[in-house]
Amino acid sequence: MPTITLEKMMLREPEAGQLALIFQDAGEDAGAGRRIWPVRELVGRARELVEREFADVWVEGEISNLRPAASGHLYFTLKDAEAQLPVVMFRRQAALMRFRAEDGLHVLARGRVSIYDQRGQMQLVAETMEPVGAGSLQVAFEQLKEKLKKEGLFDAGRKRPLPAFPQTAGIVTSPTGAVIRDILNIVGRRHSGLNILLYPVTVQGESAPEEIEAAIAYLNDSSLVDVIVLARGGGSLEDMAAFNSERVARAIAGSRVPVVSAVGHETDFTIADFVADLRAPTPSAAAELITEAQHKVGEHVERLEKRLERGMQFQLLRARQSMAHVSVSGTETRMTMLLHRLEQRLDDAADRMTETVDAQMRERGRRVDALRAAVLRHDPRQRIALARHNFAAGQARLERVLERAIDARRARLDGLAARLRSLSPLAVLERGYALVTDAEGKLIRSTAQVKTGETMKTRLGDGHFTSRVEDVTQATQKSRRRR
Repeated sequence: MPTITLEKMMLREPEAGQLALIFQDAGEDAGAGRRIWPVRELVGRARELVEREFADVWVEGEISNLRPAASGHLYFTLKDAEAQLPVVMFRRQAALMRFRAEDGLHVLARGRVSIYDQRGQMQLVAETMEPVGAGSLQVAFEQLKEKLKKEGLFDAGRKRPLPAFPQTAGIVTSPTGAVIRDILNIVGRRHSGLNILLYPVTVQGESAPEEIEAAIAYLNDSSLVDVIVLARGGGSLEDMAAFNSERVARAIAGSRVPVVSAVGHETDFTIADFVADLRAPTPSAAAELITEAQHKVGEHVERLEKRLERGMQFQLLRARQSMAHVSVSGTETRMTMLLHRLEQRLDDAADRMTETVDAQMRERGRRVDALRAAVLRHDPRQRIALARHNFAAGQARLERVLERAIDARRARLDGLAARLRSLSPLAVLERGYALVTDAEGKLIRSTAQVKTGETMKTRLGDGHFTSRVEDVTQATQKSRRRR
């Protein structure tokens, strides 16, 4: 069946009074006056036009559908009330960001507009990005940073090395977050002999600085730890405000125990990082640092290399922005864009592979959980705990029996002592009687033993005294009998 193409539309004779369409068989003159574009060439030509027209633009919008790739690239959408624009930020540019991108964040992105050939989709290739409305926090950060720097809290001379082989590490972080689980996993895998003492705090909010300060003070006073690690995951500048507070900075500076700051991601910097004895790029890296002293120098050099690389990338970015209007080699541009498109295709394949692996890992995890539950049902620790409980109960009963026996013996002893006191001659003297002896100590029983002028000694209940006999009167026979 021949292909029919619409050539033109025209009026017939005026008396016809109607419109007529003239059709032509496409086979008669298919190549005359037109150009047929392959999809690849048309999309490529459109991409070149768009990239040339929009080589350097600023776009403001809200982040949605954020999808970090395993390669380090960031994929998300910028949207407002009327439209949306796909955005890609490649690994090198994403590493320079000082904040963590997340859904709902209002940002200002700078880059160039391009078209992703595989989908025929326009997108913004972002070079830099900054949050809108975060200026006041940044100014406060810089002011406090300059103040503490002038006081010498950032000086390298006051920073102490970490202990080579710590026995106990104090972790100051949230007890419910993923940070403490990551640290425990790494410590268990790399150095199971290291003891971990968790001091739970809130890592964001109004009460966070006070709790962190109290944690540092307690771990110093207790003398239980050899190193302190301040840890939390990444977040916005508002989320990490506690680690940019002055009271936390001064608590770190006053600590007698070395402090490691492991706050946020590698590109996040806080005041705590500058004051601490050592900054770890992430909480996981902090766990590796305190468990592997021999790698400390190598990791420090690697961090310096990364900082140098970021500085060079920043300088290259500034140079690229200043030379935005200068013509560059077309070959270099096409090669760069080709590499970027290949990287996107690689990310697409990696996502599909990750989904498959995740499904398999979840299935394996369910099987492991079932086996773990079966093992725990036969755990000997439960029997040991029951035996320990029975031992403690028996010990308590024995103590009560001993206490009752001792009380009974004490009561009997008190009764015997009371009887002994009642039979003592001293008790008779205490009732008002007295013992009289002569100068030689013989007991005087009768007035016949007493002569006038002799010296007598009288013993009372509370002491004795010496007296001289002035007169002796004998009782009559009748009074003696009455007695």
